[in-house]
Amino acid sequence: MVYFDHIASTPMHPFVLEAMLPYFNEHFGNPQSIHSLGQKSLQAIEKTREEVARLINSQPSEILFTSSGSESNNFALKGVASANSNKGNHIIVSSIEHQSVLRPASKLEKQGFKLSYVPVDKYGLVDPDDVKKALTPQTILVSVMFANSEVGTIEPIREISAICQENDVVFHTDAVAAAGNIPVDVNSLGVDLLSLSGNQFYGPSGCAALYVKKGTKIDSLIDGGIQENGKRAGTENVAGIVGLGTAAKLALKQMEQRNQQLITLRDKLIKELPEQVDHVVLTGHRKNRLPYHASFCIKFVEGESMLLGLDMQGVEVSSGSACTSKTLKVSHVLQAMGIDAAVAQGSIVFSLIEGTTPEDIDYLLEVFPPIIEKLRKMSPLYTKYLEEKHNDI
Repeated sequence: MVYFDHIASTPMHPFVLEAMLPYFNEHFGNPQSIHSLGQKSLQAIEKTREEVARLINSQPSEILFTSSGSESNNFALKGVASANSNKGNHIIVSSIEHQSVLRPASKLEKQGFKLSYVPVDKYGLVDPDDVKKALTPQTILVSVMFANSEVGTIEPIREISAICQENDVVFHTDAVAAAGNIPVDVNSLGVDLLSLSGNQFYGPSGCAALYVKKGTKIDSLIDGGIQENGKRAGTENVAGIVGLGTAAKLALKQMEQRNQQLITLRDKLIKELPEQVDHVVLTGHRKNRLPYHASFCIKFVEGESMLLGLDMQGVEVSSGSACTSKTLKVSHVLQAMGIDAAVAQGSIVFSLIEGTTPEDIDYLLEVFPPIIEKLRKMSPLYTKYLEEKHNDI
């Protein structure tokens, strides 16, 4: 199997699993218990809080543990909206946000909040000036993702954050695709809230975090206990949290080396795939993109058919974000970038992982062209294209 689906989840690093195992049985105490077994778990949680804080250069007290990036995003939007509703009722998001931002934003709109969407250009980039123009005296929150998982484009977060600071507006960024994979420094960026998830940098699924800058007003999303400084009730997932901390520590240590390898392979794929298959459109920014990410639209074919064909050859890929790739709808991200709906149906995303080799890329380039050739023979769109091309001769 050749795995090119980093954006769905990364494999757990062996050191992460090793660190987690004792907390399933040996150190199973509830962190809220005052006996020794409980305090052992509590100490492990606080150590992880320090490791995650170090990854993004925050204070440990500014890290709140959650179950997923989606929960962190929901927590940020709903919590800030609730806590700041006396100040205003206007929220701004980009048009290419993950559904875990778009859907809670839409739900807040139904509850009386006003919602604005800022556009992106053909590369998926938000123009900070568009954010500035969208601000009103009632704006309480702006949410723009750090990097898009479908097209890999990295957004101008520092510039957007500066605009929000100037206007006393809370700024949240969904950094699930970025944190642990590229340098993220919340102090340098100036963000107020930031979402991250362990399964995007070789940690466990089911454990994530939300950075909340000291002084940021936010209400709890889950009530019922004193955990996470009273902001998120529920018995902590100690093993998962320990795994998240170990993954964060490894990411900080290994990120530069990982990225040197991944960028070389990513650029090889971006260069050579269009040489092997015609009618290919690169999506996202050519250079300003995630180091592990290469995404395309293949004309005259449909994304799911490519995925199934590659799966039969032992190659695992995706056709959009992990939360939308089964919907069989045209990606809202590609639509926002102005890509024609028929072309967008042929979306395919190759997201590489640590351990991907040049031989893996070569194997993909070997098996992919015959799959496309076969699918195009069955495509009425391709038949129509060939007929029109013949008539123009």
